[in-house]
Amino acid sequence: MLKSPILATVLTFVAALAWLRLIDFFAHRGWLEAKLSRKIIHIGTGPIFVLCWLLFPDVPLSRYLAALVPLAITAQFVMVGTGLMKDEAAVAALSRTGDRREILQGPLYYGLIFVLITIFYWYDSPVGITALMALCGGDGLADILGRRFGKMKLPWAKGKSWAGSLGMFTGSWLLTIGILAILTAAGAGGFSLASLLLPVTIISLAVTAVESLPIREIDNITVTAAALILGHILF
Repeated sequence: MLKSPILATVLTFVAALAWLRLIDFFAHRGWLEAKLSRKIIHIGTGPIFVLCWLLFPDVPLSRYLAALVPLAITAQFVMVGTGLMKDEAAVAALSRTGDRREILQGPLYYGLIFVLITIFYWYDSPVGITALMALCGGDGLADILGRRFGKMKLPWAKGKSWAGSLGMFTGSWLLTIGILAILTAAGAGGFSLASLLLPVTIISLAVTAVESLPIREIDNITVTAAALILGHILF
């Protein structure tokens, strides 16, 4: 933990931007296909950002300064998506088909969700962390496994698969428990990891069901909403 929340903000921004630029570079060079790079960013950005919360001192200003990081990155998404800023590497990494306007959908929602949860929940609540990790690990791994092993489709959603749903549950549960374990070990949050195992499992199952529904583009919103609602009930 640093004494200066401003220094913590700078370091968090550097860490998040370095991760984004690294994956952008790989995608732009053709070392990662667009769909895979998009989900790697999806999975990795959240845990890096949340773990950087440990850098911030325990003062009210910290969460607002931390929220500036995803806000700044989201503003960049908007500028690239609308054509106000040219960034071919970002378009290659964040879009499915190379159309910059796709950034104004999933990636934009993703960034805004991070801003809001940082401000309203922070590291002293497992509710927000669980929602973010379901969004990152669950939704990201669901897409990766679904594309590679998703031959057996769900009866109620032909575009979704059993492999994708398995990835959704596994990614949500593992990433949530992993991040909560690190925060607990660091003395942040003040909650007991053992008491969170059952609620996290129930929430992971629930968001898996929500993600399996035949809807596209707004699953970032629906998964997060389901996790937050259940989090308030169960934690």
